[in-house]
Amino acid sequence: MKKTILVFLALILSGQLALAQDYQTGIGVRGGVFSGVSFKHFVSPNDAVEAVAAFHFGGLFMAGMYQRHVMAFDVPGLNWYYGAGAHLGFYEGRDRPRWFDERDRNYVVFGVNGVVGIEYKIEEIPISIGLDVTPALNIVDRFRLWTGAGLTLRYVF
Repeated sequence: MKKTILVFLALILSGQLALAQDYQTGIGVRGGVFSGVSFKHFVSPNDAVEAVAAFHFGGLFMAGMYQRHVMAFDVPGLNWYYGAGAHLGFYEGRDRPRWFDERDRNYVVFGVNGVVGIEYKIEEIPISIGLDVTPALNIVDRFRLWTGAGLTLRYVF
């Protein structure tokens, strides 16, 4: 297992650092553990910031991430990305995630998260498709490690 993880990380980090982006800004929808809207903007040829506002266990979940993009498998438009950020969630007691015991109070969670994924910008049309895994650690209210995954479809310009 350790060898597989090391090979995966080597593939990500050894990608070409040439122009990785194929667009400047993208707005779209995300489905997965937290589903909602996504906004991504490149601040340099290889670095982007992404904001996600989503519904999660009946509550509102927001995340912001800084990401590094590198070309994957020498395929134009196909990029690995990885990064880190923070998240904030608001939950009502009645619609709480299962790890919250009390049903009679509201919860606010704050924590840090990472992201590792792959994204393809379709050359013929202004659309990108991304698939990622997002490990996260809630720090405030309930100290808890969890992992999400999602598929994002964006209109890019």
